Amino acid sequence: MLLTPLKWSYSQRHDARHHAVGPGHVTGIARKRTIINTVLALLGLLSGVLGDSLTVLRSPQYVIFRDGQWPISGEKIPDLVALTMGFSIHEDLDWPGLAAGSLFQRPRANALIVVRGLDSLDFPKNISSYPLENPVPFTLDSVANTVHTLFADSTPVVLQLAPSEERLYMMGMANTVFEDLPVTLQQIRGRLSQDGSVLTSLPLVSLSRNNEADLLFLSEVQVLYDISTLLQKHKHLAKDPAPDLYSLELAGLEEIARRYGTDSPQFTDATRILTSALQKFADDVANVYANNAVVEVVTVKTFEAPLTRKSRSILESKQISNPGSPYNLAYKYDYDYAVVFNIVLWLMIVLALSVIVISYNLWNMDPGYDSIIYRMTNQKIRMD
Repeated sequence: MLLTPLKWSYSQRHDARHHAVGPGHVTGIARKRTIINTVLALLGLLSGVLGDSLTVLRSPQYVIFRDGQWPISGEKIPDLVALTMGFSIHEDLDWPGLAAGSLFQRPRANALIVVRGLDSLDFPKNISSYPLENPVPFTLDSVANTVHTLFADSTPVVLQLAPSEERLYMMGMANTVFEDLPVTLQQIRGRLSQDGSVLTSLPLVSLSRNNEADLLFLSEVQVLYDISTLLQKHKHLAKDPAPDLYSLELAGLEEIARRYGTDSPQFTDATRILTSALQKFADDVANVYANNAVVEVVTVKTFEAPLTRKSRSILESKQISNPGSPYNLAYKYDYDYAVVFNIVLWLMIVLALSVIVISYNLWNMDPGYDSIIYRMTNQKIRMD
């Protein structure tokens, strides 16, 4: 009996409260919500545009990068490269941008290009890009050592190059494939004066071939084109069982920005040329390795601390793997490991199922009807 007045009074209060809100008030609330949603959308957009970034230009289907704006620390980039190549790392990478991939497939190569002087490049919107936090200097030495340790019996290609600092490290087949690659600034500038250089094939517009900063930038672009050309001539690299590693650091754009400023036409033209060169480089690498390569670009306006690194010889090939090492290193294996593992696994499963089926049939067998031995014995007994 008391429920009906309570329901009626609640409905009455609700109607009174509803009629107390005028049309102007409702319009104001909707306008405020629209402004808040717009501000949040702009903040989300700016978080993906402003600041240093990591961009994945190419990746195989089995290496999955999730769409999102999850920041990654600069010091974790080597661990990310190691995971994309299927290697283990010392500490887990707590970053949701990289999903768990296939256990039986690995990329044939990984190419990482670090661009200094700006925080982002105008790449297509359909590729994965993530904010970069704590942009400290890093190298892929740990990944190169892992490649050399696990595939010491093979001939992997490891190329780490920084033309502006004339820093080069090559290992394995890289000494043969890139033996004609100009690596010093003097060699690269000599290459610019030859036929087929970027000076004759690219629209320089506001860039000058007589300025040191412009020549440094064009030299790095020339290195990208030369590496692509050499890879096209050595497509057999993709058939080698060992994965290949490429690491390039480009600082020419930083010199352009320091000399002309980021609002100058020279910086705009250099950014456009570099974006096009990086996309071509990614396409060439993916073509050589039959879309089994990962290509990442890290754009950093400036590093937070200087990088101190010991230079190494071009022909250096230090044997790191030591079977008697006390460091509890993993055993060596190659790409045949997954094949052998699958053969042994499924063969054991088939044999186990065969034993179970045979045992079941023998257990339920009728000796008088299913066995020829007992059948002949019964007939002989009857004849006697």
